[in-house]
Amino acid sequence: MSSPQASETKPFRVLLADDNPHGLELLEAYLAATPYEIRTVNNGESALQAIRDWQPHIVLLDIMMPRLSGFEVCKCVRADPQMRQTGVIVVSALDQHSDIDKAVDAGADDFLTKPINQEDLLNRIRSLLESRDGKDDIERTLAYVQSVESAINH
Repeated sequence: MSSPQASETKPFRVLLADDNPHGLELLEAYLAATPYEIRTVNNGESALQAIRDWQPHIVLLDIMMPRLSGFEVCKCVRADPQMRQTGVIVVSALDQHSDIDKAVDAGADDFLTKPINQEDLLNRIRSLLESRDGKDDIERTLAYVQSVESAINH
């Protein structure tokens, strides 16, 4: 299976959002050997601003953060056409089914319970990037087909 490809000059961007400095350090360490460009924020408000400004491909999002919870951030991301293609993986100490359901209802693509395993994290990121890459291919193909149909019909 081939891995997803960012542009030749720009790597995939991954935003880490967690109010716990140790949590951020661990996530950064887990991603250190990857080609991803990483940025970190420590609250929900900063996460939302970074998603708007930096447009990461993936956000690793804690739930229990100051200013805006991860649930609120996720809902805002899904409600905004400019941000809704951003992949969201919730990484949280919350482990009840109701928490997972709430994250999915807010628009999360995946959910990992802390403490997380590095291999699981990397596999989930890769899978989500491949899924999003495939959706982009489908959208480009559909746009091309529609333009050809339009040209034929006129």
